[in-house]
Amino acid sequence: MGWAIALHGGAGDIPRSLPPERRQPREAALRHCLQIGVAAIKAGRSPLDVVELVVRELEDNPHFNAGRGSVLTSNGTVEMEACIMDGNTKLCGAVSGLSTVKNAVSLARLVMEKTPHIYLGFDGAEAFARDQGVEIVDSSHLITPENIERLKQAKEANRVQIDYTQPINKVEEAPLPNGDSQLGTVGCVAVDGNGNLATATSTGGLVNKMVGRIGDTPIIGAGTYANKFCAISATGRGESIIRATVGRDVAALMEYKGLSLKEASTYVIEECAPSGTAGLVAVSAAGEVVMPFNTVGMFRACATEDGYTEVAIWPNELCD
Repeated sequence: MGWAIALHGGAGDIPRSLPPERRQPREAALRHCLQIGVAAIKAGRSPLDVVELVVRELEDNPHFNAGRGSVLTSNGTVEMEACIMDGNTKLCGAVSGLSTVKNAVSLARLVMEKTPHIYLGFDGAEAFARDQGVEIVDSSHLITPENIERLKQAKEANRVQIDYTQPINKVEEAPLPNGDSQLGTVGCVAVDGNGNLATATSTGGLVNKMVGRIGDTPIIGAGTYANKFCAISATGRGESIIRATVGRDVAALMEYKGLSLKEASTYVIEECAPSGTAGLVAVSAAGEVVMPFNTVGMFRACATEDGYTEVAIWPNELCD
């Protein structure tokens, strides 16, 4: 048994021709956040502290679809959501519809620790944030020029689309209800040397999504889940992940069927989630780590106590 950590920066139709100016900053951020997480684990921080710390860093990076890099709704606004969960206690907190909170994951933790509830959304969540004194920013701080352009492209194509979707030509048909590709998000899972587990996930959602749309990220058992067996953070097309109850199914296969983390995760991603829609990072109480996906690629990184480290985007590939 030993500690392990894994994190992701989104899965989807990530082309191998992704320009260096888009690929390299994300790779560097994955390495940086992995180093922060490893240092925190080695310093004796709890897994819950570790996943919050790492996801905050990812939220603050404009190259990912969370926090400062959140994609925009059809109205050109930001609606962020996040979730955090402790494996041993199953205590959890979730938020949706945030437009001014700098770090949604930290507000989710406050919901878990400071209220009798699990999930707060929109005006109520924003009011709670102000009451708790969390850092508030003008919504313009969260909107990047890249995401303004993404929204323009999505509107011209009349589609709801994913963070890593490449520009497409304008079409006249009605929008596809499930979007035309997959969307990225950010997340982190961690386990310490005593088998304590935690997970956290954060996202801006879909490009050109309807105002008020809620994805899988804040839904316990879908995009985020942890118990005494494992911790999971999923990414991809939210509607598909919700239908497949991705996070809970991995844990249930381990708990009730005795599958290993690798077996359970592989089965759920390959058999339960439709092809091209999902990926996840997960760790087990025994210190195992897996990062399966059925999309073209997934920005991901992991490290274990025995010295293994991986930073990658596409299958069977390590970044330089």
